[in-house]
Amino acid sequence: MDFPSALRERRTRRRISQLELALRAGTTQRHLSFIESGRSAPGRAMVVRLAESLELPLRERNELLLAAGYAPVYPESSLDAPALAPVRTAIDHILRGHLPYPAVVVDRGGDLVAANAAFDLITEGASPDLVGAGKNVYRLALHPDGLAPRIRNLAEWARHILAALGHLPELRAELACHVPDLHPSDAQLGFAVPLRLASSYGELHLMTTVTTFATAVDVTLAELRLEAFLPADPETAEALSAAAGADAPVTLAHEPGNM
Repeated sequence: MDFPSALRERRTRRRISQLELALRAGTTQRHLSFIESGRSAPGRAMVVRLAESLELPLRERNELLLAAGYAPVYPESSLDAPALAPVRTAIDHILRGHLPYPAVVVDRGGDLVAANAAFDLITEGASPDLVGAGKNVYRLALHPDGLAPRIRNLAEWARHILAALGHLPELRAELACHVPDLHPSDAQLGFAVPLRLASSYGELHLMTTVTTFATAVDVTLAELRLEAFLPADPETAEALSAAAGADAPVTLAHEPGNM
């Protein structure tokens, strides 16, 4: 896609008018109109300002720069790069600190980067082909050989998972084939979609939270997601504590030094 089309597509997708984007980027609507029509070629700084004003993910900002004929400005480092060593340490601390509750770190595609020991209770009984470093946690959640047979509110949870995969249409289409034609019930917490999961410690009622590195300027780091499971009732909290134990060690899904 050429730059004018790429810019216009991203602006309209976010339902932002030319005037609003121009004001955000510190330029005029006339200049922006010329850019989108191809009558004016923006400088590199202007492309960066427009991408920031649209609040694009770092990967898309790089794509916009490439479409305009400029080199990307945001690096995409390997997780085992020396520069990201503090990040690996921070993730380890976060996962350990979340015990006895399960927590995982996944990349943009939903592939598992790391997990703590409590996550074993979530994955118990799942096929080994679906569990471990580099395996997709969304596929694990909805595959018949994964968690699906143990999820007591599969209709609600499946729709929650599929709704989060808008940026991964192929994976979404694959997983939709595993979801039965069920009608969600009215049994909701009122403020979140719970995961009701059968386990060897009884039925778990879990809520999830997602944390990202909001100030990241590296593409890889910006796309990492820490997904933490929290008990939705005292019984689940007690079950997780009993399963993990107060001194359960953190278990990382990556190989040492290759996170």
